[in-house]
Amino acid sequence: MSERDGFPNGVPCSVTCLAADISAAIDFYGAVFGWTFETDPEVSFAVARLRGREVAGIGSRTAAGPDVAAAWITNVRVDSADAAAARVADAGGSLVAGPMDMAPAGRLSVLADPAGAVFCAWEPLARQGAELVNEPSAWAMSLLRTPDEDGAAAFYGALFGWESEAGGPISLFRLPGFVGGEPQQPVPRDVVAAMMDGGDGSAGWAVDFWIADADAAAATAERSGGRVLEPPADAGPFRRAVLSDPEGAVFSVSQLVRLP
Repeated sequence: MSERDGFPNGVPCSVTCLAADISAAIDFYGAVFGWTFETDPEVSFAVARLRGREVAGIGSRTAAGPDVAAAWITNVRVDSADAAAARVADAGGSLVAGPMDMAPAGRLSVLADPAGAVFCAWEPLARQGAELVNEPSAWAMSLLRTPDEDGAAAFYGALFGWESEAGGPISLFRLPGFVGGEPQQPVPRDVVAAMMDGGDGSAGWAVDFWIADADAAAATAERSGGRVLEPPADAGPFRRAVLSDPEGAVFSVSQLVRLP
């Protein structure tokens, strides 16, 4: 496991599920992951916790706009959400919304890369990001699916200083000087995200959570009103499934079944 008290500039720091019905989302993800929640009705947001430490967030997609779809959003830590918004066009992307205050938690800008993959630049105040990662029921990694890997590499390199390293079907984004993850992990500890060809021409950020039992998680998701989009199957050292919640937000779960 990795307990975190904060993240450096340019590192993905948290993930947030956008849901129209936050109470229903709390019931679903509580069942699948065993999370408890701290809610703040005034800002339509719930902080998901595992062993008392923050692991994710659930926010209102209807408050974000009538056309916002249910989805998991990756947040990248920045020193200034305003500066990230000002730089995004020069890097080849676009500003979707903001910058906006999310007091007292922080300030954010919603951005899109050149292919249209949406993410957030998060300037932390009270909430630094995930306090627990890389253990069962916690966020492990975000993966960019894109039809233009070269364009994405140039964009995220210009915006955050990420360096892309090809590794077969999946490329790695590395941020030199960052130390994350666990010493025994199969990828370098300065890896901050991964990237692969989207296949269908679309672009988007996907989120993956480690899980103690992928088969049980898939069964619970289905029983709780979600869907199993890809049933549990062995993939390298993991047993992995792709699921969606009742509103259609997609995520994956990965069970470590053997050391790499």
